[in-house]
Amino acid sequence: MSTEDKPFFDDPNAALREIAQNPAAYAHYLADFNRVVLDMQAKLEILQRETRLHCRKTRVEGDKWGQAFLRSFPVEKSLNDVLNDLKSISSGLEKSAHRRHAHDEKVEEVRKNRKEKAQLKARKNNPPLQAAPENTAQQGAQSPNMGYGGPTSIYNLDRRESA
Repeated sequence: MSTEDKPFFDDPNAALREIAQNPAAYAHYLADFNRVVLDMQAKLEILQRETRLHCRKTRVEGDKWGQAFLRSFPVEKSLNDVLNDLKSISSGLEKSAHRRHAHDEKVEEVRKNRKEKAQLKARKNNPPLQAAPENTAQQGAQSPNMGYGGPTSIYNLDRRESA
């Protein structure tokens, strides 16, 4: 059976492929994950607080000052590590959504710049033909500034202004 005969929903990665191609869908999909992560983070923060209170209150007869805290420290540290990981996951999800959107903007900008450069190159290689300017002055009339358009023969030098 070839891949063309399979329906769309038989490919488990087809939906994710579509999401990856659309920046809005990508951001929405990551926002769903981010909501789950933030919900877990909120619940684990409550669990952390309650665990800390319980573990620090649990004293054994004969404990000196600070021994209950030292016993609870490994439990608190492991939960703190999990919470820090969740915070970095959350910020990573947000950053990824922004970078995906920025990627599409940059691709469009590159396309636009390349199109403009191609047009400039085409204009440079094939400049449009310009009509020669019409000479409205009479042939015998003297213009105030002859410049390079002045006399073209040595016989007309007498009418030209000297430097």
